[in-house]
Amino acid sequence: MASPPPIQSMKERILETADKLFYLQGIRAIGVDTIAAEIGISKRTLYNHFPSKEALIEAYLRRRFVDPRPSDKPPAEQILATFDSLERRFAAEDFRGCPFVNAVAELGPEDEHRTVRNIAVAFKESRRIWFRDLLQQLGVADAEGLATQLVLLVDGSIAQDLVRDDPAMARAAREAAKVLLANAGVKLGTSGAAKPRAG
Repeated sequence: MASPPPIQSMKERILETADKLFYLQGIRAIGVDTIAAEIGISKRTLYNHFPSKEALIEAYLRRRFVDPRPSDKPPAEQILATFDSLERRFAAEDFRGCPFVNAVAELGPEDEHRTVRNIAVAFKESRRIWFRDLLQQLGVADAEGLATQLVLLVDGSIAQDLVRDDPAMARAAREAAKVLLANAGVKLGTSGAAKPRAG
């Protein structure tokens, strides 16, 4: 007999609820009273776990800061699979863009200690470094520069999908990524899979 799923702690329930509401409706639009009411707790209980809305926002963003899953696929396939994953995400009804970009755009001048901006920069840089490391495995000469171009394709496709509501924007970004990889000397098959480089 399977054991029952572990009971969520109150802190986890608060954070999960805040994550859903902040992402779908906006950080500024959602107050702690709305989050508390959604869970059925008092604001005091919420504040026992998160002393301020700012602390809850920080925890929400850190919860979203997850590393890419390790993969045994060749590096170029992993890079291109990023855009396949984006296309699937774009097609989801609950897709509202990048939570880090959204948070910076919403909070801007209110982010006095640059906490939100620093988390967002760290997340974006972690993705750029992930691309860079894969490109270095492929022997790309300017892995740093190409990694930056790839993250621009990612962010550009997200922005285009939000405006157009068209998951095909991820496919267009994937095709652009293939051109960049090919120009950097990465051999790609007709399916987009990488071929070993000669010599």
